[in-house]
Amino acid sequence: MTGVFSLLPEGRAGLLLPPHAGGEGIDGYLAGGGYAPPVAPGRLLDRIAATGLRGRGGAGFPAAVKLRAVRDTPGPRVVVANGEEGEPGSVKDRWLLRHRPHVVLDGLRLAAAVTGAERGYVYLSDTAAERAVRGALAESSPELRIDVLRTEHAYVAGEESAVVRRIDGGPALPTAKPPRPFESGVGGAPTLVANVETLARVALMYSHPDEADAVAASHLVTLSGGAGGAALVEVPAGTHLKVLADVCGHGRAEAVLTGGMFGGLHGAGWGDLPLDHDGLKAAGGALGCGALHFLHPEDCPVAVAVEAAAYLGAQSARQCGVCLSGTGAMAKALRAVAGGEAHHDTVAQLHRWSRQLPGRGACGLLDAAARVVATLLAHFTDVVDDHARSACPGCAGTAPEDGRRFTVPVP
Repeated sequence: MTGVFSLLPEGRAGLLLPPHAGGEGIDGYLAGGGYAPPVAPGRLLDRIAATGLRGRGGAGFPAAVKLRAVRDTPGPRVVVANGEEGEPGSVKDRWLLRHRPHVVLDGLRLAAAVTGAERGYVYLSDTAAERAVRGALAESSPELRIDVLRTEHAYVAGEESAVVRRIDGGPALPTAKPPRPFESGVGGAPTLVANVETLARVALMYSHPDEADAVAASHLVTLSGGAGGAALVEVPAGTHLKVLADVCGHGRAEAVLTGGMFGGLHGAGWGDLPLDHDGLKAAGGALGCGALHFLHPEDCPVAVAVEAAAYLGAQSARQCGVCLSGTGAMAKALRAVAGGEAHHDTVAQLHRWSRQLPGRGACGLLDAAARVVATLLAHFTDVVDDHARSACPGCAGTAPEDGRRFTVPVP
């Protein structure tokens, strides 16, 4: 099965999916309870906190904590809807901006009400999304001043400090922390940088209060793989990954790459893993942006790791020496393993780097590369050892650096 669909229980209100043919206009959104006058900001923040809503941008940070941090920092405040998807295997944010821009703008409006912000931005790189958002702004004429800012697509361009830097007129590259955006963001003002799905869920929780817990506990997930369909699916948290593989033609899969590239590779037992932050973290992975790439029997996990490392290495901001050298070294070592050209200590070096490098870069790119390596070594030990001894025909050639294996078109 391919396309866009929901696996939530039938009859449940307040869903982000299925799609609205041709995009959702202002009349349809208003009819569904959108743009309702906000309640007292404190009550709305308490409501968000009570649901346990976590950010959908990758880190899974509690949404109420970020909102409260910006609200409690003195000064004029700014809110940003971050729609720049760095992971090539994720399409959820671009889909929302293209087809349901009003629910994102409504969430941005509510975030401004909670934090006391007087200025908002929608940050994106997708042409169709920009067109839809500008059309929605023309329809709704929000009281909050909202600017749309277009950036160039890159893996690191959606990192929150890179977002702030680009809005301030600089390059879309991460900066050292602290300060973090909630302390000093756009123009030095306390700034909330929130993923567009997070904001959409805030809006749905507000317009459908009886369904707030269910809205907060469901996820948009992008499913893909080399042999099978690609789909954008809304599912309840905790759904087993095997269920998701089956619904889009990946029932034969023997492994999965989770969280885009941030969650790493998982082999035996992957189908029983739950789709939630805590369950995947306990398994040594991460939910990240909610993208899953399934590996079939004919897909070599070493080849997948080589391509992921090559892509991440090419996407490095080239600002941190440890990231530039670390991603490059890991990618080079993986290519040597794949080609049967590894030295006696190559695998040992990969083990060491995967333990020592996480947390040393200005953004999560180095962490993603290290986790790909660590999970490959942990879950596919025999496969790695076989490759280290002799070249694998399926891994022959230079790994492409454009992420083509993982790229999913927006449905």
